[in-house]
Amino acid sequence: MSRAIQGYEKASAGLIPRFEAVSSAELYTPVDHLLSQGAKRVIDIGAGTGRDAAWFADRGQKVLAVEPVSQLREAGIKLHPSPNIQWLDDTLPTLPHVLEREEKFDLLVLGAIWHHLDEDERRLTMPVLRRLTSADGLLIMSLRHGPGTSDRPCFESDPEQVIDLALEQGFRSIFRKSADSIQARNKTAEVTWTWLAFAPTAQDRPRKNII
Repeated sequence: MSRAIQGYEKASAGLIPRFEAVSSAELYTPVDHLLSQGAKRVIDIGAGTGRDAAWFADRGQKVLAVEPVSQLREAGIKLHPSPNIQWLDDTLPTLPHVLEREEKFDLLVLGAIWHHLDEDERRLTMPVLRRLTSADGLLIMSLRHGPGTSDRPCFESDPEQVIDLALEQGFRSIFRKSADSIQARNKTAEVTWTWLAFAPTAQDRPRKNII
C-alpha cells in the first residue's frame, strides 16, 4: 500500500477540497439503516481529512481516525476539531499502532480503502479487522469498481472473494448493496461501489490467524 500512500501525499493539496465536498450523509445512505443502531466506539480506517469521522462524532460517537498520510491527517485535525475524535498515524495491512491499544470497536469503517490493498495485504488485513471488532460490533466496507489513477494503484475488488475471506476469519455477511458514485469525477469514469457489512460469528475469536 506504500505506493498508494505516496500518491495521496503528492496529490493531497487537490484531494483535500474534493474529499471535503462530499456529503457523508449522502455517502452512507446505502448503509444508514445499519449505522442507526448506534455504535459507541468507531474506528475510521483511512480517515482522510476526517470528514466521515466528524460526521460520526456529531452523532455522539467516539471516533479513532486512522490516517497514514500526514497532509490529510493534519488537515483533518484543523478542519474538524472535536473532543470525540482522536487521530492516529497507522497503516494497513497490520495496523500495529492500533493493535497496541488493545481496544475493540463497535463499528469499523473502511471507506474506499480496500482497492488499494493487493491480495496478500488483504489476507493480512482481515484477521486484524476481526481482532478489532467487538462481540456485537459491525464492519462496514465500500469496494470500488472501475479505474484508478496511475500514482495510486487500484486492485479489482470481487465482493464474493471479500465475503469468503471475511467468513474465514469469523465474520458473517449481513448486508450487500451496489451503489453509484456520488463524486462527479468518479461518475464520469463510470466507477461504481459495493457496500458490504459483516458481524462477528458466535465465536469470540477468529477461526484462523495468519499474522
